[in-house]
Parts: sequence; C-alpha cells; structure tokens
Amino acid sequence: MKRTILGLLVLGSLALAQADGAKLYAQCAGCHQATGQGLPGAFPPLAGHVSEILNLKGGREYLILVLLNGLQGQIEVKGMKYNGAMPTYGQLKDEEIAALLNHISTAWGDDKKVKGFKPFTADEVKALRSKKLTPQQVLEERKKIGLK
Repeated sequence: MKRTILGLLVLGSLALAQADGAKLYAQCAGCHQATGQGLPGAFPPLAGHVSEILNLKGGREYLILVLLNGLQGQIEVKGMKYNGAMPTYGQLKDEEIAALLNHISTAWGDDKKVKGFKPFTADEVKALRSKKLTPQQVLEERKKIGLK
C-alpha cells in the first residue's frame, strides 16, 4: 500500500514537472488566436498549416527553428501573404518548446493528417538549439523545405 501511494506521488510530481503546451500557447494565442486560425492578413493560421509543414522533409526541424530563432519576412499560407515578424521563444526550456510544438501539432487535429506523427521531444530541440539563426535565415530555411 505504501509503495502504491509513493508511486502515485512520484507519477503526480512528474506530471506536474512536465511542461504544459496548452498553457505555453497562451503566449501565442494573441496573434494566432486560441483556435489556431490566426488573423487573415496579419498573423498566419497554425491550424491546418502545421500538418502541411510536418509532411515536408525537414518540416519538424523547421518548426523547432522557428520557435528557437523567430521568423521574419514575407510568407504565404493557404494563398494569403503575411509579412511580419514572429519573435523568438529561445528563452523557453527545451521541454517547453517540445510541449508547445506538441500542442500546436495536436490541438486542431493536425497530427491526424501526418503519417506516422511522433510527438516532439526535448532532445530534438536541444539538438537544434546550437544552430543559431537570424529570423531572416529561418525564412530561408522555410524556402528550402518548399514553402513560400
């Protein structure tokens, strides 16, 4: 009985220690909206676009780079052009960036549109953290994976 209670306490502590992607997304919702639909002409949608990115070779890495380094310049999403600047979230811990990416990948069903979807991990983020890019260089990475 004591072992069971101790085990439950440990599991509960681990769950609390894990980053909460939905709570972290609150920082993003001002622009991309709680629904992930963005604001036409001002801020691009994430819902439906994240799966398009994840289905591209290099898409996972690109999304991590966007959060770590920001993004600046003209992009096109679902036929609409956007020309702004997304700030860096590089100040977040690796597990927080992974949790945030998992939230935006699953909150609106984008994960269901990606064959073999795997959740993002802190190790993936850590592996790319040393690749320091400017927001404009991240825009070039976007073009390299086939996005406008």
